[in-house]
Amino acid sequence: MNNNLRPLSIIFFASGIWDTIAGILYLFVIGTGRLIDNPHSHSFYTVFLASFFFCFAYLQFMSSFNIRRYILVVGCLIIGRVFYVIQLYAYLLFYKDFPSTFWFTGIVDATFTLLYFIFALRGGLGIKDLFLPFRENT
Repeated sequence: MNNNLRPLSIIFFASGIWDTIAGILYLFVIGTGRLIDNPHSHSFYTVFLASFFFCFAYLQFMSSFNIRRYILVVGCLIIGRVFYVIQLYAYLLFYKDFPSTFWFTGIVDATFTLLYFIFALRGGLGIKDLFLPFRENT
């Protein structure tokens, strides 16, 4: 692995841990009739969300071992996390009765996104590398 990209690999692996924790919470703790049930969510949807979190975590864990090759996965997670943060805070600010239960997750996800950009750029990658696939020479 390129030593310049080691911080990106580490933070990407760490964000995989964050998504694994989210998956476990959505599987067992979050949902209507569970410990955290505000906002109300049917258990079908919480299990459905958990499956996505586990999938994202797996991608992050595996990609972190060869981050240069799978840098597009970092770009995909950036898009997803930015969308989540914008959506969360739009609801918190503009939807009168939306519960503030998950406000801190927006801060964590925004921090991961910012660190992805910082470590990718410091590692010698450009914005284009994050969002457009490239072919390695063999």
